[in-house]
Amino acid sequence: MRLREAAAIAFGLYCAATASFHPRRSHETHDFFALHLDDATSPEEIAQYLGARHEGQVGELSKHHTFSIPKENSEDLTALLEHIRVRRRSAVSDQVHGLTLDKKERNLDGILWSQKLTLKNRLVKRAPPADKLARASLKEEDSEAAQAQKRVASSLGITDPIFGGQWHLYNTVQVGHDLNVSGVWLDGITGKGVITAVVDDGLDMYSNDLKPNYFAEGSYDFNDNTPEPRPRLSDDRHGTRCAGEIAAARNDVCGVGVAYDSQIAGIRILSKAIDDADEATAINYGFQHNDIYSCSWGPPDDGATMEGPGILIKRAMVNGVQNGRGGKGSVFVFAAGNGASYDDNCNFDGYTNSIYSITVGAIDREGKHPSYSESCSAQLVVAYSSGSSDAIHTTDVGTDKCYSLHGGTSAAGPLAAGTIALALSARPELTWRDTQYLMVETAVPVHEDDGSWQITKLGKKFSHDWGYGKVDAYSLVQLAKTWELVKPQAWFHSPWLRVQHEIPQGDQGLASSYEVTGDMMYKANIEKLEHVTVTMNVNHTRRGDLSVELRSPEGVVSHLSTARRSDNEKAGYVDWTFMTVAHWGESGIGKWTIIVKDTNVNEHGGEFIDWRLNLWGVSIDGSNQPLHPMPNEHDDDHSIEDAIVATTSVDPGPSKTDTPMPPTDVIDRPVNAKPSTTPTMSLEAPAEETSEAPSPTNSSAAESPSATPSSDSFLPSFFPTFGASKRTQAWIYAAISSIIVFCIGLGVYFHVQRRKRLRNDPRDDYDFEMIEDEDELHAMNGRSGRTQRRGGELYNAFAGESDEEEPLFSDEEEPYRDQAVGEDQEKRRSNSGDRA
Repeated sequence: MRLREAAAIAFGLYCAATASFHPRRSHETHDFFALHLDDATSPEEIAQYLGARHEGQVGELSKHHTFSIPKENSEDLTALLEHIRVRRRSAVSDQVHGLTLDKKERNLDGILWSQKLTLKNRLVKRAPPADKLARASLKEEDSEAAQAQKRVASSLGITDPIFGGQWHLYNTVQVGHDLNVSGVWLDGITGKGVITAVVDDGLDMYSNDLKPNYFAEGSYDFNDNTPEPRPRLSDDRHGTRCAGEIAAARNDVCGVGVAYDSQIAGIRILSKAIDDADEATAINYGFQHNDIYSCSWGPPDDGATMEGPGILIKRAMVNGVQNGRGGKGSVFVFAAGNGASYDDNCNFDGYTNSIYSITVGAIDREGKHPSYSESCSAQLVVAYSSGSSDAIHTTDVGTDKCYSLHGGTSAAGPLAAGTIALALSARPELTWRDTQYLMVETAVPVHEDDGSWQITKLGKKFSHDWGYGKVDAYSLVQLAKTWELVKPQAWFHSPWLRVQHEIPQGDQGLASSYEVTGDMMYKANIEKLEHVTVTMNVNHTRRGDLSVELRSPEGVVSHLSTARRSDNEKAGYVDWTFMTVAHWGESGIGKWTIIVKDTNVNEHGGEFIDWRLNLWGVSIDGSNQPLHPMPNEHDDDHSIEDAIVATTSVDPGPSKTDTPMPPTDVIDRPVNAKPSTTPTMSLEAPAEETSEAPSPTNSSAAESPSATPSSDSFLPSFFPTFGASKRTQAWIYAAISSIIVFCIGLGVYFHVQRRKRLRNDPRDDYDFEMIEDEDELHAMNGRSGRTQRRGGELYNAFAGESDEEEPLFSDEEEPYRDQAVGEDQEKRRSNSGDRA
């Protein structure tokens, strides 16, 4: 009894202490700011200088703190922090910017970064639409499989009443379409010692199915600022159902979780609006205890949203993989998204396309691709979920409540998380990257004849619909036992590559290439690739018309983005980073080509501005590899003038301004890129120019290699190419030629008409202009005077007549002549009359 009382007292003290670190925030009366301070700066002193209150550190992010200030003083603080930000960002003196540093500002030099925190309701649960959950009669069980399932249950002491309906664990109808997990259990691996935090809308720790495995210390409610993340709203059921998939206990309540002896924590963030500081704290919460973070949510899956985490949240994710689990790294599992029926793609989601996430799509009980499950190049694997007239059977909110209609990629993600819990139980020293490798190595391809699969450098198959295939728990855990831990992560960031070219419409595309050399990879310390990311800028008047492909030196194609019919945003991609796992195991050496397409022929148009290639992989020398720096708001800052000119290819498909031409395949034919000086002239680099790899930590454009452009002009070199393709050049020069020919013809016409008038009127046998001064005389001797006059006539001829302007000549009016000429001609006419 004393032990229980002591435990209760300890837990109460813990709850009180935890609550003190997460005080309730009154956003109605105060504004809140997150600040990153340097090592020498005290947050208490900063609070005093700012006239603000120090609210505490932002979760596990060292040197990041939250401050509050009454709303009436917020405007001044916002202006001051912006002033400091501009001053710090500037590389020149304050005098150049007209900024004056007073004593107070000098005391604030320790502020490295700041952000005003605002409440946002921007994350949604990834449960499927209601119409996707309809149930229908299923086929009869395979009698042999049904008997085998009963023997497994008997051997393991599983008496849970809905275990027979948990087909994702043991499918007795579509035999083989399950997680293949029973063999792992029979080997004695059931998840002991591993904790998964379900970041969601709460977790019912009073459910008898979850209570035995609930881990209070790793749980917190960030919506109501209380240690218990229990469901409070009528629709706070999603998190409990996901938790049941992972760690529902083996008892007599509902069913069992994939890792039914593991522990489960709840982190509640989806039931109310939260700010970035709360979200950053949530995904690092208890990260020395919580091993896995299961996240079945993200930005809206509406086919129109393009959104990702802010800098503070990105830093928390990097902090998790670098410092969580004693440096082995937190494992983040994200559901891929349910927007496939809206043409959505998980690469438009900054959580699912993060290299730090294991992104999981869905497969249904018949092995089919559900209509809701998004496809993308960032998807690593698929796991079972709703579809084919059935769904996932799991725990629900309530003491003894069960649920049989859980689904969407929301249900697929937790099953993958539970499988990873089994692997960590068998091999606790696995790092976050080891878990990704194990997924790649053991996933089982499905529907291999559906045309979506490519063979990768590893000899594995990859599909944008299926990732590397469906999760296989037994294979994953068996491999984990003997897996050689991977060396630390290395990376290579190319310089910014300037394109600045209009994107043609239709099926063809605008290609830009960059050559990666062996020397670059060696200097970057990369042995082989894992993730590849591309950060790019594209201007467009309708974002949904765009699509982007990446072709590796090995010939593997990643569809980084796809067209979306609902995305009417009048913007393209602004420093957006796409990710692909399709190039896992490649060397990275050779030509990488990105192809941007404007898929719809319509009135909307755009321009590919620039891009940057980022390669992430395993290090050659792990003993000498530092951690990647934390994300910074200025990571993508660059001047277009500083970007090196990329090799680009322009296809002959119809563009916004060109007349359609017969299509020919020139996508792999390099042409001149846009220039470094003006956008209307071409710039060619010497073909023999050698390049040197940028440092892995400093890829300045001055030190970076340039791609090797080749000529795109069909004319002699002294003719300008206007930075355009051969086809566009042809139209430009054809138009110029037509104008010249027309002008010549018009000049000839006027000359002939004038000669006719002269023949008809012998009095007009000559004509000249009076030269008023010496300058005009020189001009005439240099032929410029006559040219100027004819130029004026030509201009008027092109301008034509209007209602407001009188014609240059009329039937009654002779052409203008100088007065002296008129008098002289009059005398001659008189003389002629006398002679007559």
